[in-house]
Amino acid sequence: MRLRHFLFAAALGISALPALACRMTMALEQWPPYVYRDAQGRYTGLDLELLQAIFREARCTLVTLPELPTARRQLLFQQGGLDLMLAASETPERQSYARFSISYRDETVGIFSKPGNQRPIDSFAQLARGKSTLLAPKVGWYGPQYAAARPVLEKEGRLNAFGSFQQGIRMLDAGRAELLMGDVLAVRHEARLQGVALNALPFLALRAPVHLMLNTHSTSSADLARLNAAITRLEQRGTLAAIRARYEAP
Repeated sequence: MRLRHFLFAAALGISALPALACRMTMALEQWPPYVYRDAQGRYTGLDLELLQAIFREARCTLVTLPELPTARRQLLFQQGGLDLMLAASETPERQSYARFSISYRDETVGIFSKPGNQRPIDSFAQLARGKSTLLAPKVGWYGPQYAAARPVLEKEGRLNAFGSFQQGIRMLDAGRAELLMGDVLAVRHEARLQGVALNALPFLALRAPVHLMLNTHSTSSADLARLNAAITRLEQRGTLAAIRARYEAP
């Protein structure tokens, strides 16, 4: 079945500069508040707004495909069926099939508890030595400190996994664990939707840059240079910072 395309075209100069314009395809996903459908059914979100600003500045066209499961989206990218993926960490394993833009935002992972249910914890090492229970996403890399503490938590039965932040917040609210780890904006977004009050522990699990990931087989170094130049100009003008600030506000 042929996939229906949604087209986001840069409004400035694409038709005037056909030889210079780039065109890239990306599959959508539900990852609020980064990409999601609003009340009118339109796609929006922090990453999508940042990406649209970057593509407008670069005078490129973004073609989006309907939502795909994470594993399917990754496989399609590696097979050359997609040109672009969002919020990627640059790893040696990906170098054979991907090129990475300069960073366009940071990924921030925190640990949360419900008010009145927080032990004085300021590190993963202290968490591992204590008695607190933790809810954590099933997949993902959350830094070397968590990697070191995880075997202890698993051995003592103090680690439970969740598949979505909707599920994770429900589990925390139901008392399945004392603490929940996850992307700060995603956790706070879901907690507001469910009306669950949260406190953040006084340390971050991870703070790291994320990048646009381009397929080496279907994009060029010139495409990457256009996007990097656009990101640089938008950062200098404060455009990307203004978009990030709207989503990061409490």
